[in-house]
Amino acid sequence: MTAQIIPLQPLERGYLNVLRVRSAIGWLTLVAIAAIADGVLQWRVDTVFGLVTGPVVVFGALSTIFLVPGRWRRWGYAFTDRELHVAQGWLTQMHTIVPVSRVQHIDVSQGPIERSAGVATLILHTAGTEGSRVILPGISRQRAEEIRDAIRGRISDAPW
Repeated sequence: MTAQIIPLQPLERGYLNVLRVRSAIGWLTLVAIAAIADGVLQWRVDTVFGLVTGPVVVFGALSTIFLVPGRWRRWGYAFTDRELHVAQGWLTQMHTIVPVSRVQHIDVSQGPIERSAGVATLILHTAGTEGSRVILPGISRQRAEEIRDAIRGRISDAPW
C-alpha cells in the first residue's frame, strides 16, 4: 500500500500577526527584566545603562521580525473526510494524522489577539493519554467551525 501525499494548506496570514504580537510581549518582558538588571549593575558596579538591555532589545527585534515568519511558514494542515493532518516544525518536524473516528471532543477557541487577527484555534481531543490533544492554530473561525461540524457529523454517524 502506497502512502497518498496530501497537499497541506498554510495557516491564515493573520496568524503571523498573532505570533509577532506574542513574541513581542515575551521579549518586552525580558527587556523589562534586563532593564532592572542594568539598573542594578549601574548602581553597584557603575556600568553604562544598556549593557544588558541593548542586546536583548536587538535580539528580540530580530527574532520577532525574521524568525517568527519562518515559524509560521512551517505549519500546514489538510482535512479530508476521514482525517486531519497537522504538520509543523523545522529541526524537529512533526506530521500528526488524526483519524476522525478517534476524536472524542472538539474545541474552537479564540483569544483576544486571535480575534483581532481573525483567526481561531481548533483543538481535537482523542482517545488515549499521550498526544491526546491535537492543536491546529491560525485558521479562520469559519474554517475551524466547518471542520468541527464535519467531524461532529461523522462521529454521530459512527455506529457505537
